[in-house]
Amino acid sequence: MIPPKNVRLIATSDVKTFFHESLVSAMANQCLHAREDTVAYVVNMLAGFTRTDHLYEWTRDDYTLKPLALIFGEAVEAKTAKHRQHALRRLGDVALFIAGLFADSLKRKVVNVDYYVSMGGTAYGCLSEAIRSSNAPDNGGAVFEELSENFSGFVEALEEVGDNARITDDADVIHWYDIWTRTGSKRAARLLRRCGIHIFDKPEGWSRH
Repeated sequence: MIPPKNVRLIATSDVKTFFHESLVSAMANQCLHAREDTVAYVVNMLAGFTRTDHLYEWTRDDYTLKPLALIFGEAVEAKTAKHRQHALRRLGDVALFIAGLFADSLKRKVVNVDYYVSMGGTAYGCLSEAIRSSNAPDNGGAVFEELSENFSGFVEALEEVGDNARITDDADVIHWYDIWTRTGSKRAARLLRRCGIHIFDKPEGWSRH
């Protein structure tokens, strides 16, 4: 399920500092290199989406998270270049945020994380090209190009950020241990080690199909 609208990932008085430190650390662990302004963009995006009204959109009845396909449709049908760029940026941001921090929720959906990576990376790429081909001064073209080219890398970095932001209890430990024994997930193994549980590289008898 997509994250509940009343849930915050973290509780801190300095959200941007938390996200910056966490993202830089995760990128180092993932051997992901990026421009400082690209890192700053992702940090600002994460901080902004901690507000419900920034992530969800108001309909006649309630706030809702608009499907990526509908956001893409808005970009295609946009009447002006400004509106098209806004839709592409929104598409890339939402795809990166959900794929990075809530990938587990996508396992119960028709579309998976690969769909989000494809849509988000393409959106940022189109946005970068649109900015560079316009007569206006460059306003983030290089940032969006880098996000497009390294989208999956940023998704993996944000997975680590999300893992570090969540509070682990006994139920979580059992959950991740079950995942590790069934799949050999490196992510599950990393989380278990962080909780002080020493495990082997892969469970006995496990093999990838």
